Amino acid sequence: MAKQSFYYADPLPLSRTQVKGEQLFGCSAFKTKTKHLRLLSNGCRARAAWNADVKPLEIPRQWYNLIADLSVKPPPPLHPKTFEPIKPEDLSPLFPDALIKQEASNDRFIDIPDEVLDIYGLWRPTPLIRAKRLEKLLDTPARIYYKYEGVSPAGSHKPNTAVPQVYYNAQQGIKKIVTETGAGQWGSSLAFACSLFGLDCEVWQVRASFDQKPYRRLMMETWGAKVHPSPSSITEAGRKILQMDPSSPGSLGIAISEAVEVAAMNADTKYCLGSVLNHVLLHQTVIGEECLKQMEAFGETPDIIIGCAGGGSNLAGLSFPFIREKLSGKINPVIRAVEPAACPSLTKGVYSYDYGDTAGMTPLMKMHTLGHDFIPDPIHAGGLRYHGMAPLLSHVYELGHMEAISIPQTECFQGAIQFARSEGLIPAPEPTHAIAATIREALRCKETGEAKVILMAMCGHGHFDLTAYEKYLQGNMVDLSFEEENIKESLAKIPKAVASSQNN
Repeated sequence: MAKQSFYYADPLPLSRTQVKGEQLFGCSAFKTKTKHLRLLSNGCRARAAWNADVKPLEIPRQWYNLIADLSVKPPPPLHPKTFEPIKPEDLSPLFPDALIKQEASNDRFIDIPDEVLDIYGLWRPTPLIRAKRLEKLLDTPARIYYKYEGVSPAGSHKPNTAVPQVYYNAQQGIKKIVTETGAGQWGSSLAFACSLFGLDCEVWQVRASFDQKPYRRLMMETWGAKVHPSPSSITEAGRKILQMDPSSPGSLGIAISEAVEVAAMNADTKYCLGSVLNHVLLHQTVIGEECLKQMEAFGETPDIIIGCAGGGSNLAGLSFPFIREKLSGKINPVIRAVEPAACPSLTKGVYSYDYGDTAGMTPLMKMHTLGHDFIPDPIHAGGLRYHGMAPLLSHVYELGHMEAISIPQTECFQGAIQFARSEGLIPAPEPTHAIAATIREALRCKETGEAKVILMAMCGHGHFDLTAYEKYLQGNMVDLSFEEENIKESLAKIPKAVASSQNN
């Protein structure tokens, strides 16, 4: 049975709060005359207001599959050699049977295994926090809430999918997992999950992040993982890149190629991906399912939902349950993806079939892409340096259920400093994009007088990203962009055999 957390509390005596929805790290106050109890919940010690009418927030027992509610289904992935729709047996060298089934599922809900729920209980439910100090700093009538996933053992949302992926591999008798990682949040999450189930873990970390974030590597090694900088000389894919550019900063696409190559050559080894694929987005919906109940407890409905987007799992995890409610006509929030100006796949890419990796070893996926061999500049948000957007999120974007903007990194870190100095939490570089977009929206509300409810995805902390903050604080951070010619050159290499399918 999963651990449940008492979730409704007030940080001060009720006579002093008197405001419905006052909150400290996920513990919300409700105006009531009932007695107080002292509780410790998810690392939050607060004065709890016991109310028989207010139930503890439970961890969701099912993942939600948005595909079931879409009138237009997303295009299928294609085999990288035949360009025919992929078959389950084509994916078996990389993934266990349960994940292959989830990847192609049209079921609306999929049960979460009890063992996964039990591990989720180490940190879930995660807090929904009202950013009242940030509101005051901005002098905005907007009400800003953020769903904080940084309380997980790895410090981000990534364990939400790492744990079930490793669980299903362990159930099938797999002994070793390989993967890629950018900023290291996914690699550390997978290393954490492998340590719980006794599987070996090997990680290829993008060279730019490997050099920038040594403590992420140490986290992975502490949990027992072996970590290589990518591109590496260990794989054929890595050696080819190093021959062309010995000083390559690497990319997620290159690191994926290396990990997939190793998985495909070893029968006892499978590959895990931290974003992009349907089953990954599926697992992340525990975020949005919890948040729906938390917003209801606050008596609030979001007018706009904002999240950073690189591969798409964080934004999808928060927004997909809200999109379900939107499709049913119950609510009508704007969903806004925020991506780095240096790697803007939604705002500058094309919607086309393309490889998920640089070497062209993965299935072709219909997605917004900058071209599979596009190598972004080494921005500090290493987790957002991916050439493509999740196919399902790309499809939702094409259907008009969400919008997208891009923001340069100096504005993001300016927002992060405002957030840290008002709310106290130091964000990872990735969610600084959501923070910057939230600040833009809050300041617009200040101009118009609109009291919008803004819900933001705060997907992880930045405790191991302080070198990025050092660069910003010392005035050494610059905005990195891309050359249009580089994107044109990369897009020209999208497989021609399926290029005609991109508008189908």
